[in-house]
Amino acid sequence: MNRRPWLPARWGPPLTAIRVVLALTVLLGLAYPLGMTAAAQVPGLRDRAEGSPLTGPDGERLGSELIGQSFEDADGEPLPGYFQPRPSHAGTGYDASASAAGNLGPESTVDTPPVASTPGVPSLLTLVCARSRAIGLREGVDGGRPYCTADGVGAVLGVYRAHGTTGRVTRVVSLNQPCPARPFRARYAGVAVGCARPGEDHARAVVTPVRGDAPARPAVPGDAVTASGSGLDPHISPAYARLQTPRVAARRGLTEDAVRTLVTAHTTGRALGVLGEPVVSVAPLNAALDRLRPGKGA
Repeated sequence: MNRRPWLPARWGPPLTAIRVVLALTVLLGLAYPLGMTAAAQVPGLRDRAEGSPLTGPDGERLGSELIGQSFEDADGEPLPGYFQPRPSHAGTGYDASASAAGNLGPESTVDTPPVASTPGVPSLLTLVCARSRAIGLREGVDGGRPYCTADGVGAVLGVYRAHGTTGRVTRVVSLNQPCPARPFRARYAGVAVGCARPGEDHARAVVTPVRGDAPARPAVPGDAVTASGSGLDPHISPAYARLQTPRVAARRGLTEDAVRTLVTAHTTGRALGVLGEPVVSVAPLNAALDRLRPGKGA
């Protein structure tokens, strides 16, 4: 027998459990964390383990290369001398303690109108349309895109038919354009299109997005108008960086070639050469611009 003669038989299982707890505490509570901390000090891993901090020319902390950040003035307007990141749904924007997505999908095409003191909620389509229009105005390009109106909301009609979802069209409403706005289309299927009256229920209408005549490939890239799943993405696409280059160069008093050189230096290719897409790291790029032309970003 392995049991010690002085130890009662009923004490065997509890003693085994205590030994397991002590062994796991030493292994997972002490040895593993200390081993990971030591491994994190290896050159090449240390910066990432410490959050990849981004510092300015005087050593001031500017944030992290791994978490996006806003480049806006006190009124929330984009600073013209900086490259702008993609939108964020994390808290008030890039809040690492509130990482989240907008939870809106491709079926989110109709805005929720305000009711009494409750504010309205824009659909994902309207959010995309409004952002694209604003970016187009800022960058001097056509901000139009399919299924968007010229005034930056989702181009969606509520079509009433004689037999519910079938039959002749009896009434048409532009669902995302409340009165007295002028509908983006005058007529649909021979019926005049009206604006959405406040408080009116259009649940019986057939939701009908209208593509319009916008190009299939808009001038404003998709990552410029959609948020990442985490809301913390620090990167933009090279296409969005190219779109912003003329504005940043003009504001900073630099040549476009000089700014393009910086963009290239802060572009990361596909992982292992095949995974993902090339991306541009926005915060380090803006920090490099500040070192090149201090005080020219506002």
